[in-house]
Amino acid sequence: MTALLNIDRLDARLLSALSRDARIGIGELASSLGIARNTVQARLRRLTDTKVLRGYRPEIDLAAVGIAVQAFVALEIHQSELQAIAHTLGDIPEVLEVHATTGREDLLVRVATSTHAELQRLVEHIVSLRGVTHSSTTLALTTPLPYRIDPLLQALTERSGWGRATPAPEA
Repeated sequence: MTALLNIDRLDARLLSALSRDARIGIGELASSLGIARNTVQARLRRLTDTKVLRGYRPEIDLAAVGIAVQAFVALEIHQSELQAIAHTLGDIPEVLEVHATTGREDLLVRVATSTHAELQRLVEHIVSLRGVTHSSTTLALTTPLPYRIDPLLQALTERSGWGRATPAPEA
């Protein structure tokens, strides 16, 4: 089991700023938060070393690059095949992510294709994998609430301090 890292409001604000703009510089982060550059660097190093912060990724509009169809494919599988199926799914470029789940379906697979015909071929391929016993596909029409982390970080840290030696800036 991984040791939990307590984060405070300063960590949450740093992570929030990075989630909005992963290219923001250390100096700009420090200035916007009213803290020293060294504090920002130390906090980011700690968050990276403890794997709380696991990279800096661009947010890509798939539709803008011609990948307009997204769907969620729920799979029922033979339990003994979970690792093999997950590994095989990882080799399929159109598979964006795979989650092991509870309930009737065992895996929830997020996929993206350019057309509905490509989606059908992809689902047929996935269903043909050894160990897959049933599938259910849900087409994503729009994303009224995209992935976000800020509200959760704020709620998690609302009762925590700002940091060990740095007072919170005036709000």
